[in-house]
Amino acid sequence: MTTYREMFAIREFRILFIARLFTMIGVVVSNLALGTVMYDQTGSPLLTAISLFGGPLVQLVTARYLLASSDLMRPRTAMLFSTAVTTSTAALQLIPGLTWWMRFVILAAGYVALAATSGTVIALLSDIVPQEAFVLARATMNITVGGMQILGYGVGAVLLAAFSPSWLFAIAVVVGVVSGTIVRLGISDHPPRAEGKVVERSRRINRELLGSPVLRPLYLMMWVPNGLVVGCEALFIPYASDDAGYLFAAGAVGMLAGDVVIGRFIREDVRDRMVLPLRVLLAAPFLAFPLDLPMPVVIVLVTISAFGYPAALPLQERLVWHTPEDVRGQAFGMSGIGLMSGQAFGAAIAGGIAQVLDGPRAAGWAMAVMALLSLVTTAALTRGLARSAKPAPAVVPAT
Repeated sequence: MTTYREMFAIREFRILFIARLFTMIGVVVSNLALGTVMYDQTGSPLLTAISLFGGPLVQLVTARYLLASSDLMRPRTAMLFSTAVTTSTAALQLIPGLTWWMRFVILAAGYVALAATSGTVIALLSDIVPQEAFVLARATMNITVGGMQILGYGVGAVLLAAFSPSWLFAIAVVVGVVSGTIVRLGISDHPPRAEGKVVERSRRINRELLGSPVLRPLYLMMWVPNGLVVGCEALFIPYASDDAGYLFAAGAVGMLAGDVVIGRFIREDVRDRMVLPLRVLLAAPFLAFPLDLPMPVVIVLVTISAFGYPAALPLQERLVWHTPEDVRGQAFGMSGIGLMSGQAFGAAIAGGIAQVLDGPRAAGWAMAVMALLSLVTTAALTRGLARSAKPAPAVVPAT
């Protein structure tokens, strides 16, 4: 299967795609609203960055005990649960008079619940499409992320210019309800992928995944270089103020273009060799941000950088090669939680650097430091990544 027409001929894939569209609208507008409110209330680049990307740190702690639920729960039930959680947290952010720490409590509570089901969607995706079509399917799902970020951040920036952030939280609630309805009516009731006790299985499989000399460098390449660059994006609001929404949208455009090109038009063997060049492309443009750049140039650099995000596609393809089916939900859950946790750490580090520098170009210098760290990490992980190359086909002796 190599075309979008064939991919969308699969009914459940179409439903999953549409539900993901609405989910991402809610996530994007809610994040933009929360980051804006946090910066208005505190004036702190560090707290703003953590509000945008810090929630997964809570997931990282609770995933040790709950992550196996991605395989032990029925996929449709798990998706409805996660949708209900994100919709509820957006609704709670609408309460008038919340202090910044109350908003963090709401954010953290939501991520505790989400830790149980973080691998469900990607594991279900690997079930409903043929294995050889997984990368195209994953890239197509990523298009929903990029497309809705373009729409959400663009529309959000316009709404914030005219209305309060409460409007964005209200939009997130409405689209969350729509997404849950689509999942309930359109996704079949698939059985769980495995059986067992949640805590015991979570801890055992986590140890096996992270202890594997093949998977560990693969996970680190997914998490660390990416997370450090997301630290740069966490400073868009302090860097560009009212124009930050356009920078987020520019990043979404670049990621969307990369997903289409890498996922649809590049052969598997070529795509697998592009991991390192794409990781370099992701970080390098931010080295120029300490300069006094006009906003159009900044937008172009952000777009070019985000074209490197689809390095995740061949890395996730390798994860499919090296994990058995009954742990795949947990394997992808760990991939997702580690990715978001890396982003949270990157956001916190970048925000801390910018706050320490405390000058008119502090955010730009912090971005350059994070980009340099990302490039160094990519170089350091190159040798270990070779261990996760595609397994050679078995050789049958001649008789």
